[in-house]
Amino acid sequence: MSAADLVDPAVSPFLAMLLLAAAPNLVFRVVGVFLSRGMNEDSEAFAFIRALATALLAGVVGKLLASPPGALAATSLAARLVALALAMATFRFGGGSLLRALIVGEAALVASLLLDL
Repeated sequence: MSAADLVDPAVSPFLAMLLLAAAPNLVFRVVGVFLSRGMNEDSEAFAFIRALATALLAGVVGKLLASPPGALAATSLAARLVALALAMATFRFGGGSLLRALIVGEAALVASLLLDL
């Protein structure tokens, strides 16, 4: 019995996409951890990397707000903006937890869909 026999044929394309998308990301994260070992967190290089990551995140959020894909398109712009504001407030005043902010923003979007706002 081979490993291919253990995977349902309907799931295999999704499994392949997951592996092909996750593997390069994981490789670069591991390389980044090893390359950053001796660097000072207050250095200009780290400040640049933080600024770049923040700009990329802001661009993705802006794109999702302006032209949402899939199920997110069913929500109104007002609902998306309220969810963003709640998530940002949670992050700012909730101890800086990205997971907590994500949960609050997602809950706001789900509530807006359930309540047809």
